[in-house]
Amino acid sequence: MTNSTSDLWDKIRQQFDTLPYPNDPLDKSPQDDVNSLYIHNIITSYYLRNQKVIDTKDKVILDAGCGTGYKSLILAKANPGAKIVGVDISQESVKLARQRLEYHGFDNAEFHVLSIYDLDKLNYQFDYINCDEVLYLFPDISVALQALKTVLKPEGIIRTNLHSSFQRFDYFRAQKLFTMMGLMDSNPEDLEIDIVVDFMTALKDNVDLKDKTWDSYSQGEARKEHILMNFLFQGDKGYTINDMFSALRSADLELIKMRNWRAWDLMNLFKAPDNLPAFLAMGLLEISTEDSLHLFELLHPVHRLLDFWCGHPQAAHLFVPVSEWSDSEWENATVHLHPELKTPDFKTEVIACVSEGKTFPIRKYAFSEEVVYVDSSTALCLLLLFEKPLSMMSLVEYWQAFRPIDPCTGQLIDKLKVFHLLQKLLLVLHDFDYIMLDSSS
Repeated sequence: MTNSTSDLWDKIRQQFDTLPYPNDPLDKSPQDDVNSLYIHNIITSYYLRNQKVIDTKDKVILDAGCGTGYKSLILAKANPGAKIVGVDISQESVKLARQRLEYHGFDNAEFHVLSIYDLDKLNYQFDYINCDEVLYLFPDISVALQALKTVLKPEGIIRTNLHSSFQRFDYFRAQKLFTMMGLMDSNPEDLEIDIVVDFMTALKDNVDLKDKTWDSYSQGEARKEHILMNFLFQGDKGYTINDMFSALRSADLELIKMRNWRAWDLMNLFKAPDNLPAFLAMGLLEISTEDSLHLFELLHPVHRLLDFWCGHPQAAHLFVPVSEWSDSEWENATVHLHPELKTPDFKTEVIACVSEGKTFPIRKYAFSEEVVYVDSSTALCLLLLFEKPLSMMSLVEYWQAFRPIDPCTGQLIDKLKVFHLLQKLLLVLHDFDYIMLDSSS
């Protein structure tokens, strides 16, 4: 490590010792944060890669750069029976992380003041590594990824992210400005924060930098944290999709999926994706994943984070996508409700939908930004799966018992008709990750 790198790490450590991050109250619970639990549940990413449902019991999960432990708490809550190991270079942050997990009753967790470069000292191999809001602080992200890879099991998965150089461009301008002013020569504290506030307040509102960066967060209760983590953030850097893929290649890792992959769908940027000009349609058909994502960020850089899952190359299992299954594969399938939907509130609303025959938006339970509506027929599928996974044919039998009459003919509904009806309903639910389909054939 060079002297300049060492100095930078000292500044970063001092910043997080002075203001441990995230500054969440000790009693804050992720209980109702369905989307965060979905992201941090390792079943999600394992299923996306292998189309198989795993058990979280006895899995070993690393929270690399755990900070004050709120993400560690989410990981513990989302993965029952898993062991959580957290590391961070900030001693004050690690102290708070230990307190947080103990406060919430999770005793299968341990925390260490340790650099990601020294992970081999833990003598663990991990099933899953969460490295959230950390990677972009490293001088060489490929070296950091290699350090994570050395403690990753062969089928393990890493979730990490980088700041987008396009989306965050205006904050990087602000950081250069305040570096020129000497506010980041040492660890920024209250004096430097006050100078930032005075400076930005003195600018006219139509000055471009103020217009694009100065908002309610800069002046409210969380002002100190917001300014330190944006305007005075030591070591903060931005990257492009090409940088991300280059680092993955250097570390010999393979992209599994962007974490919010639906929001990176290039075709959603076009008014009529099914009726594109011929030259454009042909070009997009042949485009690589990397080029597609890079084109998206050039056209529409709205994502602060390049957030992704990756793992060892060629670790994915071969499988036939559900959309291409034959009837035989459907017959051998086991249908699982995503565990993060198994909440009392969700069950109550689904029962109301089924019993009253109404349609309701389940946006608050959604794992994507799209507004999703569930009709009573689809809700019945969710209700039947609430207690335990069911084989496809058991689900058909349950459906016949609950809704034996064909509403079109008034006759007893045919088993084959139910089978094909359920295929359609389950494909819709599968598209939104509400269910997982595990074929044993």
